[in-house]
Amino acid sequence: MEDVRYPIGKYLPQAFSEQQLQEWLTDIKFLPQHLENAIINLDESQLNTPYRPDGWTVKQVVHHVADSHMNAYIRFKLGLTEDTPAIKPYDEAAWANLSDTQNLPVNISLTILHALHIRWVEVLKAITTEDWNRTVYHPEQKKEITLWHLLGMYSWHGRHHVAHVAALRERMNW
Repeated sequence: MEDVRYPIGKYLPQAFSEQQLQEWLTDIKFLPQHLENAIINLDESQLNTPYRPDGWTVKQVVHHVADSHMNAYIRFKLGLTEDTPAIKPYDEAAWANLSDTQNLPVNISLTILHALHIRWVEVLKAITTEDWNRTVYHPEQKKEITLWHLLGMYSWHGRHHVAHVAALRERMNW
């Protein structure tokens, strides 16, 4: 049986290549539209349905992607402008239960994602081959992470959450 937590599998790091770069940039560029398409025509009850038992609701997933990708954008800017800056971890589960996630409609986060990803892709397109090796320091993981690795993780992250919604829709025949 498929693991509903990882409908596209877990993230697997990839070596740098121009082809991989273009694929990941495309993933980042089109994630907002893919997420919007995944939730199109869902009603409030469907948006409040967990994508798996004991999992987040579709609404929480959409707001989480916006939260996560805002952090990602800042992490990239820090990594490009500082030498191995420490990035700020955050409690994703706690954020998913704050009032904005609970009370605001998903279109607010979709709007953020559309604008954010335009800016983020502009930054990403300008990164040199050498700069993909720049690092940030993750204090919880106690390790340095390259910008290349981060790009792959966030490419995967967006596809991962779109797949959560798509798989739920398929299971529920929505």
